[in-house]
Amino acid sequence: MDFIYNINIKELFNNFAGYIGITGPLSVIRAIVDIGLVTYVIYKIIILVRETRAWQLIKGIIFILIAAELSKVLKLNTIAYLLNRTVSILALAMVVLFQPELRRVLEQVGRSRFRNLFVFEDSSNQVKTSAMIEDIVKACTELSRTFTGALIVIERETKIGDIIRTGVQLDANITPELLLNIFYPNTPLHDGAVIIRGNKIKAASCFLPLTDNPNLSKELGTRHRAALGITEASDAIAIVVSEESGKISFALNGGLTRNLTADTLRKALNKNLLEKGSANRKLSLWKVKNK
Repeated sequence: MDFIYNINIKELFNNFAGYIGITGPLSVIRAIVDIGLVTYVIYKIIILVRETRAWQLIKGIIFILIAAELSKVLKLNTIAYLLNRTVSILALAMVVLFQPELRRVLEQVGRSRFRNLFVFEDSSNQVKTSAMIEDIVKACTELSRTFTGALIVIERETKIGDIIRTGVQLDANITPELLLNIFYPNTPLHDGAVIIRGNKIKAASCFLPLTDNPNLSKELGTRHRAALGITEASDAIAIVVSEESGKISFALNGGLTRNLTADTLRKALNKNLLEKGSANRKLSLWKVKNK
């Protein structure tokens, strides 16, 4: 009996090895890399859709697949026929059903910075960025002190020209005084977002897409939802100052950190605008904190 068991295990292993193409030591390494990459891709897909409505759709698809197999076992021919036809069109249906998630994946791939391995940072540009960060921190600190609402978006790799065109074109140098004047209550440009491109204020009073995340705190207003919306659709950074509480929030990659001080805001901006490879590192803090 043990002999038969050993033979079966050996045959099973040989069949599996032949299926994945294991013929020697080098092929073993290739197989390990292959399986590891597939596992990683599946893991990233699960992480991507877990917090979206697509997760419910995936569970529905899994249910249909299980029901199709059960109907075959139980010989429920009519149900099996209908479910098999349903399964056959799922590949096409998934493209339509998961269109937002697929678009998000492709945008993330397109934003990858492999080319940065061959690009050297311009020191003069870093000096300008450092000065811009200090001006933004000073303005946000004063806006927070006076409970003045504000929404500042910093464009990075993904261009948001369609958003810029919704506002008033400025192309002005960044100063704390200018930002304070833009967001001063009842001024013509205070309602909307300021867009910063290339260390300049490109436009003001811009309209942003709102997030459709249903799990956000009721405390978050339109500015916070707009900040999350633009960071979901691009790699931009958004800074929000609440006119109700005076709290400063930082949005990145569809996540939000609230209650920032001047120092934590400065560190967040430095990390994502100055440090090398910052676009490839996500801050672990960027989750919605309901405080």
